[in-house]
Amino acid sequence: MQPLFCQGKQHKMERFLEVCCLLLLYDEVGYGYGLIEDLEYFGFSAEELNVGTLYRTLRKMEKEALVTSSWEEGGPGPKRRVYEITDAGKQELNQWIHVLKARKARIERLIGKYEEKR
Repeated sequence: MQPLFCQGKQHKMERFLEVCCLLLLYDEVGYGYGLIEDLEYFGFSAEELNVGTLYRTLRKMEKEALVTSSWEEGGPGPKRRVYEITDAGKQELNQWIHVLKARKARIERLIGKYEEKR
């Protein structure tokens, strides 16, 4: 599989991570390790996304009132923190989807123009 990023180029994926988390939390609550597994669908590998990065992102989102968290009994194991999207988080996700659709259209035009030159 070809890498998603250009060699030597710095990219900020934190915002994309936030959008992916909001979508994953849209219909059900989630917890750290479960979210990490689910984020693989969006191209995040366990190597590039560690638990610390995810929890920092979730705490930031909680401060922005996009998600809430609470402690849940984990059965025979210890309690775990679970996250749930808020109404503000759903509105934020909706706005991001509109932005991403517009960016997708621009990217497709760029790629089309490039393909014409080949």
